[in-house]
Amino acid sequence: MDISESKVPHWNSRSALLFGNDTLSTLLDKHVLVVGLGGVGSFAAEFLVRGGIGALTIVDGDTVDTTNRNRQLPALVSTIGKWKTEIMQERLLDINPDLRLTVHNTFIMREIVDEILVPHFDYVVDCIDTLAPKISLLKKAYAKGYPIVSSMGAGGKTDPTLIDIAEFNKVHHCKLARYLKKKLYRSGIRSGITAVFSPEEVSEQALQLTENTLNKRSYYGTVSYIPALFGGHCASVVLRDLMGTIHLKKPVPILEQHIQE
Repeated sequence: MDISESKVPHWNSRSALLFGNDTLSTLLDKHVLVVGLGGVGSFAAEFLVRGGIGALTIVDGDTVDTTNRNRQLPALVSTIGKWKTEIMQERLLDINPDLRLTVHNTFIMREIVDEILVPHFDYVVDCIDTLAPKISLLKKAYAKGYPIVSSMGAGGKTDPTLIDIAEFNKVHHCKLARYLKKKLYRSGIRSGITAVFSPEEVSEQALQLTENTLNKRSYYGTVSYIPALFGGHCASVVLRDLMGTIHLKKPVPILEQHIQE
């Protein structure tokens, strides 16, 4: 099929050359949820849009802080204090004006996860860096049977060659994953979630304690390229899986009350 005769827009013709028009055009009907627009999620969202996803829902309740500028896509001198969702909305629609974009300018909390997950999603991308809301999203998305890719901890990492993609229960040498496993395993969730992680050892000297604001008791130092690469890996899972070039184990829809608290 000639590119001009396909549904694939001309601006994405280079991707069509790589995957084929028919394969790439299937992405136009897909709806992906990205939760968290920090260093990982902002790049994941952009890569998904540039990759050809036709519908996207983005969720974040934070504004740009000056310390975000070393790693986050929406963070510039000119955007300090602005909502990340508003910056990304403008940016994503400037990439693809035909994008069907839904914006939730809020932090994910247990009370609103059900509302966020009401539409049917073809994929859920978890880029949350705090434990409680991350667990809530994963449990409820899993219960609905949505395919999920979840970013583990990118903080404190410096070696890009160690970033890997694996079934969640095979993630190792990651403190965030260790905490998540305890909670998810207790709920009966042991497989069906794809994770992006790095087993690189993290120096405790890179750790900064906080006042437990929004469930975050501490954070690690970060370098510019690692969160972006985590986001790229997350986007690659979604795009390749939806186009059928990889096949990953998915959650089986279950009644939410059967997931143990």
